[in-house]
Amino acid sequence: MKTASDMVDNILFLDGSFKNFNMGLGIIWCDNAGKIKGSRANFGLISDALGAEVSALLLAVNWVQEMNLSKALFVSDCLQLVDFVYGDCVDPPTTKEEAILQAKTCLSITLEKPLNNPRLSAGKLKKQKQPKLRVEIPVSNDSNESLTQLAFDIFQDLPVRRKDSPINLLLLWPNATLTDLAATTFFKPQSSNQTIQNLDISSVCNTDSYNKVLNSADVTVFLVPDKTELELIKRISDGVYPKPVVVFNPKWGFEEESGFGELSGFVGSFEVVYSFMGVEVRGLLSKKKAVVFRNAKDGVLSGDKWLVLVEEEEEEGKLKVVTKYKKRPTIGEIENVLYNLMAVNSPVTKSVKFFRDLVSNARGKK
Repeated sequence: MKTASDMVDNILFLDGSFKNFNMGLGIIWCDNAGKIKGSRANFGLISDALGAEVSALLLAVNWVQEMNLSKALFVSDCLQLVDFVYGDCVDPPTTKEEAILQAKTCLSITLEKPLNNPRLSAGKLKKQKQPKLRVEIPVSNDSNESLTQLAFDIFQDLPVRRKDSPINLLLLWPNATLTDLAATTFFKPQSSNQTIQNLDISSVCNTDSYNKVLNSADVTVFLVPDKTELELIKRISDGVYPKPVVVFNPKWGFEEESGFGELSGFVGSFEVVYSFMGVEVRGLLSKKKAVVFRNAKDGVLSGDKWLVLVEEEEEEGKLKVVTKYKKRPTIGEIENVLYNLMAVNSPVTKSVKFFRDLVSNARGKK
């Protein structure tokens, strides 16, 4: 990728190393004449090599913000990272690992700014909009083990950095069974930049001990919540204001949210950072699979469009974009698009559901 010299004042070379869950991060800062201006390094724990490269980029971005540098160019030798940052945002994941990377990176970048705002963390901003985020990513099956492993893959070693202290993540599960399983799944070495606590959401009540847990959390995550828990979710969200809250894989469908009464506005205030949802259209003699996809990869939630993609008839497993929306499409809008593509007098399924297998159903390969 070529960049005009007059567009660059500062160049940051970044790299991340990985071995046995240990990572090292290195950054060298040069001016546009090649003169070294400074360097920075860090270390910690991470689950894979790509996570180390992402952490190096986030560390470099934080450094640029600290120094208030303009016209900064980031240089990395990790092609997968470069392709993700500059690649075509309409491209959905082709593997489970790629979907996890997309969701993890989007969430990290979006959380970076509020978590590094000291006034927000201290609750000193009046009438500040609380960051409310939503992530929707398919699980391979409905088992508790699959769900807790997916949560581990997303939230363990989340590559988001804060300058002064580790980030405390509070994961709230819908029942004790998932909470206990999560505690076992997350019982592995954690990175030095975060701590994770798993709790049953029903145990969060108005006691001093649990209030301390809520107050100490920097980010509160509601995992696979049911619509029957919405009042409690709102109460907890209000209690941790203005700190960020995240809804991860809600059990209700988007089309149900308009019927939540007074809670519809609360649910609608959660902005989707990442979504990869499957839709199936059944005709009399055939069926067509599609994907509703959003990837706010740069953390700017207002600029990323919702895409509807369908399988190519000529190339099995390959998806093509058939339409784009500025806001999340309703099930009726999706039905109309896919119905026209089917061109048959056949009903369309009346609900959006996760594909049971992220890759084999959506892309035709693993």
